[in-house]
Amino acid sequence: MAIITGIKDTLDAEVARFSQAPLTQPLLLNSVPKGGTHLLRNIVRMFVPAEQHYDRDFVQIPNMHLHLEAFNPHAPKLCAAHLLFSDQAVANVRTARHVLLVRDPYDWVLARARFFVSDAFHQENVEHLKSGVFNADMLLNFMIFGLHGKTPALADVYTHNAAAWLGTGVYLVRYEDILAALADLDAPASEQYFRDLLNACGIDVPADWQARVRVGSDRKLSRTARENLMLPEGMTFPSELPEQQKRLVDFHAPGLRQLLGYA
Repeated sequence: MAIITGIKDTLDAEVARFSQAPLTQPLLLNSVPKGGTHLLRNIVRMFVPAEQHYDRDFVQIPNMHLHLEAFNPHAPKLCAAHLLFSDQAVANVRTARHVLLVRDPYDWVLARARFFVSDAFHQENVEHLKSGVFNADMLLNFMIFGLHGKTPALADVYTHNAAAWLGTGVYLVRYEDILAALADLDAPASEQYFRDLLNACGIDVPADWQARVRVGSDRKLSRTARENLMLPEGMTFPSELPEQQKRLVDFHAPGLRQLLGYA
């Protein structure tokens, strides 16, 4: 079982500074793991009363039976999940508004590699990746093709956590589009972006939406933001996926980036 550690979450105190209107329908923020989940969740949390934040755990197939209350239409909650597409999952979340977050597979490989070797991630059967035995290119290939019997390959993650949900009524969000909108919150396009996102969440846009978004997107409040991860001494990754690994992603999951709107 993977364990995530990091900085303490203090966002509820910020949420309390703003007037909040309660959700009237369950809201599911579903995502590809390492897709920017904390960023999206923290932004949306700023528009939802803290008592409606379902924060017991990230919901996944193995623990879903313990968290069915997150999708109770009679007691709406804001819930975050890394939820595989399955008959059980579809049945359980059918009453919720469903936002699906994805990330460019090229950047996802880098983000996943950084996370796996960071001090914030602990999973017994992959701790050896932090040993220094493997160089950055080897680690990137592990992220693409997986580790047999230990971690899934990129194609498996994106197939079951993202692609299979398309066409079922989800609202698709790309991590890179969030970053582009955050880059200039005064731009009309950015306002329209967040209006559309909040509308998909069932949230009326308040006049102070910009202030809320700025607080929620503060990277200091994200436990898994790149700058908050400590890597083993001497280990570095490039800022962009090398060309060889880009070709490997395209070989391994042909058509995926185009399906998600990246090519």
